[in-house]
Amino acid sequence: QVQLVESGGGSVQAGGSLRLSCVASGYTYSYYYMYMGWFRQAPGKEREGVAGIYTGGGSTYYADSVKGRFTISQDNAKNTLYLQMNSLKPEDTAMYYCAATYLRLGDYDRLDSYKYNYWGQGTQVTVSS
Repeated sequence: QVQLVESGGGSVQAGGSLRLSCVASGYTYSYYYMYMGWFRQAPGKEREGVAGIYTGGGSTYYADSVKGRFTISQDNAKNTLYLQMNSLKPEDTAMYYCAATYLRLGDYDRLDSYKYNYWGQGTQVTVSS
């Protein structure tokens, strides 16, 4: 059973930055060769994919709304996933979740929350104007 724990959320002013971390543990297969991603959900809104990465190769993918502002990365030695968020906007305010799956994902569904079966508890990000 893969366990994911997020941290790094907080409250910042618009234009500020935060770095989220997700520590993975308990995997019985491998930390590698997984798709991992960051998702967010704001009150009253649908959960949306933000960014993802394939741990086996490092390929990344982003939602259009965060391209150029957010960067996903990993530290395999620490089994940790990161999301560097710069130029934050009030509309980025949401609960951010780390997720993972061993499923083979195509380009069209790497930010589809329904494809992921392992989830963290979430970390709140609040951006004020």
